Amino acid sequence: MNQRLYQLQSNPSVPAVVDASSEYRLVESAVGLQLFIADGSRLYGIDAPLDETLRESLHDSAAMESLLGAYLNSGAERAIGSDILSPPPLHSLSLNVAQSCNMACSYCYADEGRFGGKSRMMDEVVAFQAIDRLLLESDQAEPVLVGFMGGEPLLNRELVHKATRYAVDRAGARGVRFSMTTNGTLITERDAQLFHEFPFTIQISIDGNREENDRARPMRGGGSSYDQILRSLEILNAQGRPRQLSARVTVTPNTRDLPSILQHLLDLGFDDVGFAPVLVSPNPDAAFSSDDFDRFLDEMKACGRLAMAELKAGKPFPFSNLITALNEIHRGTHRPYPCGAGAAYLSVNAEGDVFACHRLIDDPDFAMGNVESGLDQNARSQHLAHMHVDKMQPCQSCWARYLCGGGCYHEVARRGRPGCDYIRGWIEFCIAAYAELSSISSLAIH
Repeated sequence: MNQRLYQLQSNPSVPAVVDASSEYRLVESAVGLQLFIADGSRLYGIDAPLDETLRESLHDSAAMESLLGAYLNSGAERAIGSDILSPPPLHSLSLNVAQSCNMACSYCYADEGRFGGKSRMMDEVVAFQAIDRLLLESDQAEPVLVGFMGGEPLLNRELVHKATRYAVDRAGARGVRFSMTTNGTLITERDAQLFHEFPFTIQISIDGNREENDRARPMRGGGSSYDQILRSLEILNAQGRPRQLSARVTVTPNTRDLPSILQHLLDLGFDDVGFAPVLVSPNPDAAFSSDDFDRFLDEMKACGRLAMAELKAGKPFPFSNLITALNEIHRGTHRPYPCGAGAAYLSVNAEGDVFACHRLIDDPDFAMGNVESGLDQNARSQHLAHMHVDKMQPCQSCWARYLCGGGCYHEVARRGRPGCDYIRGWIEFCIAAYAELSSISSLAIH
């Protein structure tokens, strides 16, 4: 990993600010104190003489500017300004090919793919129109990404196979990649061959060992979903693995011992494992309350420390929540939106209506056109105008806003932002971890 951690010196610039606490954060790490600057997501190691002075000045904008001006050139344009992003060319489109599911997970935000409506399947005409729309609305020189979603997308297996080959033929030399989020219970040898032949990223939802997983993720017709996932993993290994095989763990207030779950799933052979807390669920007992985040943060940090020990020993440890954050800090990722939803990414329901993302299917507040008649560019523009993180409260006064982006649109629309302290705590842990790992040469975190 190339180091991006510098001693504070006359090099990059710091813009003039109004509220210092929203622009700067001091982070303690095992290798000393770090100064994080929100705009541009810049990170600096602090020499000892500056330590006490910075602490005293941190909430005084004028004092911070005066102090940093001795080290950095001030007055440069901000990396993120108030300009609103115009709708960019599409890059990815997910197809909700099966708005139905063979499972009855207690916490499912998608109502088993129905999103409050009835079960239905996408037909070939809609799928092909969606792919054509993606290719038409995207940068003609760039590859595109087609995702398959549900419910459970493999309930509409034949369409997945046909749409994959149609997209490859239509994309031609520009190229196309694929993704699928699946419960992993229906994968056949033929599916595995498709995933291996074409550039697929497969994400399987699994919540731990047999007892943990089956408690939260029961099969509609009975039986162990965990055992069926193991069978699918055997098929994938025998037929040739997809380009990436990920495990996604849905965390409820009753989930315990995340480090053990993480290690168990890595032992099963997944390429990476990540955790996501339940914020939106038809079952209130399955969703996080404000009181649940402290324990969740403690367990996430325990997973992070487990990963760091392996990384320091020169071993890969693909805990995706940590690895993604480390790479974003390394790149200096800074964005005014949480994701590409409504911008370069859109999602299509079974009838061909377009929405900001797969979590917002059939929500009229996030409707953005139709694959046959075209995209609603005004709706996309309005979405991007309203969702800029610097227009949000309390986001505009948060030092972590350009790494967070303001939070998942679906979760914020349904629940607000109950997890902000958790997000800041996790980002701060990851900044400290990055500083510590950066002090060790030749680390590979990818």
